[in-house]
Amino acid sequence: MLVSMGSFISVFAQKQAEIKFETIEKNLGTFPESKPVQTCEFAFTNVGNAPLVINQAVASCGCTVPSYTKEPIAPGKTGTIKVTYNGKGKFPGHFKKTITVRTNGKTEMTRLYILGVMEEGK
Repeated sequence: MLVSMGSFISVFAQKQAEIKFETIEKNLGTFPESKPVQTCEFAFTNVGNAPLVINQAVASCGCTVPSYTKEPIAPGKTGTIKVTYNGKGKFPGHFKKTITVRTNGKTEMTRLYILGVMEEGK
């Protein structure tokens, strides 16, 4: 009985989601202060063998807003996290922002980065 229970637990524990991003950094390039809102997307795949759930995606400041699907991503399927940066009212120049993504996957936390340069308006 004990051996079969251990086998059951071992098989159950092997079913796990796993998120894999195409890239963890996006460069928004150089853009004018007159167009401060920029967006990008981070594509990912569930390379695990259980449904993947994104529990949260939190940015390092209020000028950066991530959005993502709340539905589970089946094994082998893909999804995206869309990130909007709004530099309105920010000082022109180089920036780098962090988005922390938490999932139910084997890797519970991943950090994504966006960076760029907002040029001062003339």
